[in-house]
Amino acid sequence: MKTIVVAAKAGSDQPWVADAAAELAQQTGAQAKVVSVDGVDVEMLAPMPRSEYQQAARDSAEKIAHLIREHQVEATAEVREGKVVPGILLYAEETDADVILVGASTLGPVARRLLGDVPLELVQRSRRPVLVVSPPREKE
Repeated sequence: MKTIVVAAKAGSDQPWVADAAAELAQQTGAQAKVVSVDGVDVEMLAPMPRSEYQQAARDSAEKIAHLIREHQVEATAEVREGKVVPGILLYAEETDADVILVGASTLGPVARRLLGDVPLELVQRSRRPVLVVSPPREKE
């Protein structure tokens, strides 16, 4: 395994995704390429300028890459424009990814139905393996 594409959710904090990516990279000797997509399809229909969404995506990608690098794993961060799932899939093709690693959806069932479920759509549409990582359970 050479390349792991890590999908970072724009505007979200998912350190468990970084931990899983670092562990997988350490076990396989792969490098991590973190990508976050701004989710803006048509800027003039967005409630905020694209730059706001891109900054949130950049912050998330850089944070995940930084956390991966703390495990002494090579990691880069990149931000893409457009719809999330096609953006991640295109990036995975361009980088010849061996696997796509993504955090599990934290939305409830109604919100997932209304807003969509990126991990599920990646699993359904990707020609490459997709590893979905769940957040750690809260200790009781």
